[in-house]
Amino acid sequence: MQGESFRTANCLFLRACTVFVKVLMSAIFPVVFEPVAYENRHRQPQEFAEIARMIRRDIIKSLVLAGSGHSGGPLGSADIFAVLYFGGYMRYTPQNWWTPRDRFVLSAGHMCPVLYATLANTGAFPKEELRTLRKYNSRLQGHPGRDMGLPGVETSTGSLGQGISIAVGMAMADKLLDSNGYRVFTLTGDGELQEGSVWEAAMAASNFRLDNFCWIIDNNDCQIDGRVHDVMNIYPLEDKCRAFGFDVVTVNGHDYAELCAAFDRFIANSEKQCGKPTAIIAKTLMGKGVSFMEDRYEWHGKPPTWEQARIALAELGEEISEPAAV
Repeated sequence: MQGESFRTANCLFLRACTVFVKVLMSAIFPVVFEPVAYENRHRQPQEFAEIARMIRRDIIKSLVLAGSGHSGGPLGSADIFAVLYFGGYMRYTPQNWWTPRDRFVLSAGHMCPVLYATLANTGAFPKEELRTLRKYNSRLQGHPGRDMGLPGVETSTGSLGQGISIAVGMAMADKLLDSNGYRVFTLTGDGELQEGSVWEAAMAASNFRLDNFCWIIDNNDCQIDGRVHDVMNIYPLEDKCRAFGFDVVTVNGHDYAELCAAFDRFIANSEKQCGKPTAIIAKTLMGKGVSFMEDRYEWHGKPPTWEQARIALAELGEEISEPAAV
């Protein structure tokens, strides 16, 4: 009993120390979320750069405050989210999200910092709520939870391969039954493609001629324990997607003009009811925008330290003064 009591006391002490350090660092390293919201409208490609930088800064800030979470994938996909949510491609109403809308499902649920930062920049919820990432009782959990009631989170995801399956079901529901004319977008990681259920979902999307379905593949060739092609080779990816009946577009996932052209192609496919789903293979760099994170799989699942966050934010155009003396 004494040993158990000691372990409990030690655990509580360590937790208290962790909380104290976070509070202390927050005081000497003030994090400010800029209260801006961007309109969802047609834009020239060069207009997305500042939006993507803002999303990346918000990702870094929320992660360093949380002290845990995934950095690499969210930073690498920020350009995709900037174009999809702020280029007029996905239809939604920020102040009343659950009105008629298109659907987005983040199948790679661990990448949720980019989804949360994006939704906050639409004005769907106050940006200050990004401070609560991964906190107890927060709506911004470490994987998206539909039960948390956060606007823009259509379903709970995180178990890899299941999100795309749910998204295909949503597309089927509207294409075959409801006929409300909404489109469904989903984003998977490339390591996620090692899950068999991904290809079952792809087969169904083609079989049911879901031209209202857009599958975005974040192809950075990185996963938690190495390069995708070393862990479990998924290539040739274009050929596989075509073999499963998709109209396939491969783009530089950091080139706004190419991303716009890809989404334009999907919208055209949907409007003319071509009978084929669309796959956008976006070639990205994990950790894009932060020099010491770029193309390094080691940054799959860890947050920056306070000093690393200061350096990252400076590289993303937000100068932060040295931590104040205490």
